Amino acid sequence: QVQLMESGGGLVQAGGSLKLSCAASGSRFSINAMGWYRQAPGKQREFVAIITNLGNTDYAGSAKGRITISRDNAKNTLYLEMNSLKPEDTAVYCCAATSNSMKYWGKGTLVTVSI
Repeated sequence: QVQLMESGGGLVQAGGSLKLSCAASGSRFSINAMGWYRQAPGKQREFVAIITNLGNTDYAGSAKGRITISRDNAKNTLYLEMNSLKPEDTAVYCCAATSNSMKYWGKGTLVTVSI
């Protein structure tokens, strides 16, 4: 079992920056890939970024150049640094972790980008 808890969401003006964190606990030593997903109001959840336990990363097209995913294995924490935020980035951001073929989800943190 892996427990995930996100933090760092909030209200930010367009063009601003925000850094999200996701703390992992439980069977964290078995975690392989970790990623961020988001769900905007009235829309389906979508992929944002992913990082493997080897540090390989991949991003959604809309995130490239503005968003950086990273992880600190010593602190068991996943990060998402977001710059040049746009109103369309407004969503609940959830982190996910894959461990022993199981996928675990956090409850999410709300990011609101105002005009």
